[in-house]
Amino acid sequence: MPRNADQSAEAGRKLRSRVGRQRQATWQTPKSRDPLRILKQNDEGRLRDLLPIRYGRMVHDPFAFYRGAAAIMASDLAPLPVSGILTQLCGDCHLLNFGAFRTAEQRCLFDVNDFDETALGSWEWDAKRLATSVILAGKSLKLPKSKTRHAALASMRSYREHMHAYAKMPVLELWFDRLDEKKVEAILDAASGKPARIARSQKLTAKTWHAYPSFVSNANDTHEIVDQCPLLFHPKDRRAFLAMISETFRRYRATLLPDRKALFDRFTLRDAAYKVVGVGSVGTRCLVALFTSNDGSPLMLQIKEARQSVLETYAGAPHSKSPGARVVDGERILQAASDLFLGFATDTDGHDYYVRHVHDVKTGFDVGRLNAEELHDYARFCGWSLARAHAKAGGNAALIAGYLGRSTAFDEAILEFAEAYAKQNDEDYERLVEAVRKKKIIAAKEPD
Repeated sequence: MPRNADQSAEAGRKLRSRVGRQRQATWQTPKSRDPLRILKQNDEGRLRDLLPIRYGRMVHDPFAFYRGAAAIMASDLAPLPVSGILTQLCGDCHLLNFGAFRTAEQRCLFDVNDFDETALGSWEWDAKRLATSVILAGKSLKLPKSKTRHAALASMRSYREHMHAYAKMPVLELWFDRLDEKKVEAILDAASGKPARIARSQKLTAKTWHAYPSFVSNANDTHEIVDQCPLLFHPKDRRAFLAMISETFRRYRATLLPDRKALFDRFTLRDAAYKVVGVGSVGTRCLVALFTSNDGSPLMLQIKEARQSVLETYAGAPHSKSPGARVVDGERILQAASDLFLGFATDTDGHDYYVRHVHDVKTGFDVGRLNAEELHDYARFCGWSLARAHAKAGGNAALIAGYLGRSTAFDEAILEFAEAYAKQNDEDYERLVEAVRKKKIIAAKEPD
């Protein structure tokens, strides 16, 4: 029989007898651990010519390294104690994988916005990766240690408190809950007693749908993407490449809902090119494709290679569909509102992709410029968004809330883990720097 919220919460509390919350603080470096070997394994199948860019970005600082080292942390998290409650995970849950985007209804929301590594797994894995990223971000920003710890604690407190709220919320109310611009501004105003700091200086506004990106030339109605090597480029055989892209989009179209198909059919493919993005994604096949409508309106779609999630090796049975379907399913399950053009396809060479609208993602906050107060607020919103995503995905809000409890025991345990793992990450980073110095790994320096 289905349990009500109180029964689920009680079942969650009982799980503490098996894995107490303090055990979530556990981190001890395994003797046989080899982080660089894991990185090299994760390079398999990537475009070899782009790997020096990947490592060039990772050696920038320990936080950049962390963003590219999801496979290392997945291996490290796998043997650690967990409550046993499973949910759909974001998979690569760090501060820069949250942000603002615009929905199909033109609402601007704050949410998780990267799902390359999404998989079914232990909810604690997302929480630990998020809290550790706050510690590393604070170090990167050169903030006082006490302020950074306060922000990491705030992310977990926000996660815990909102999970308790979602545990009592009716299913449909939870499903339609949104962290939108007005809610963010109101909360910041109430907390500070002055105009919202982040909302004022880094407002949650999405980019326009109707402008050509800076890397597109529309001179003489050419509609061409302009190469900016090595970060944006066309392959040598451009005709064959565009034929492959056209076929991939034909297959992608089949994954859209009927109304989205009708909209997509109003656009014509004009050009496509490879585009290097992020840190962890560098070397995977990531492209941008330019479409235009009959009235000349542009549409820019991102085609991003989907590979096996770094978590699938440790989290149990892999997704039964393609990697592209895994990413799309995970995004639809976890996000408050999914991308209008979200879909997936497999190209003629057998590479799996997911597709989304370029201008709808990752707008708003510049984490690299936050002060201590802003990092604290930003971490709170990330914790809130993660709680909403987990609660929506698995229907286990009351069970997780019961395990979390009302005290700060869980928050403090995760902070202890995050500080210990941040030190481990720093050591791993230094090993990479040393390998690059000895030319065991090639890292390219990009132009400023």
